[in-house]
Amino acid sequence: MMPGLLESGPVGRQLGAWVVLSFVTLGCASAGSLNGNVFRGQETSYQIAVPGPPWQRVGVNKDNDLSWHSAAKAGVLQVDSKCNPDFDIPLQALTMHLLIGFTDQKVISQQTLPMDGREAMRTHLQAKLDGVPREMLLQVLKKDGCVYDFALITPPGPAFDEALPDFDALLAGFRTPPDTR
Repeated sequence: MMPGLLESGPVGRQLGAWVVLSFVTLGCASAGSLNGNVFRGQETSYQIAVPGPPWQRVGVNKDNDLSWHSAAKAGVLQVDSKCNPDFDIPLQALTMHLLIGFTDQKVISQQTLPMDGREAMRTHLQAKLDGVPREMLLQVLKKDGCVYDFALITPPGPAFDEALPDFDALLAGFRTPPDTR
């Protein structure tokens, strides 16, 4: 990692590695702003259920949409988006692209489910990043020429189970276009 790329020490390095890998496949997402529960970027706008304490928002060189870390839950939540109507890549391929750089991948479950009026792919897996075991839940949605990816990343086991309800709440609040009433 390059010095200064991340805003915080070890947490930032772990988050940064994940986010950098995400961008390798989809390109850099546009920087944007979060006002209440509405994210507005150069390419996308959406509503999200913002996680509360103990989650703290973190940034990685302003390249990703949204990320949060919780030391108490030993996890990272991440949301990213990229638009290009010319790309019509299947959800499974988009999901696998997010895993470039991870080794010893073991898919626990993978399913399609409804999300914001479309199908999304939800993949629960364990893998290693630089030899460090991680448990992850990835959810990928394509809608109106944009790809939205969501990630929960923790150490394997109880940390994952503790963070999962917060991740599901974040997903349940996702809407595009955002309700700005």
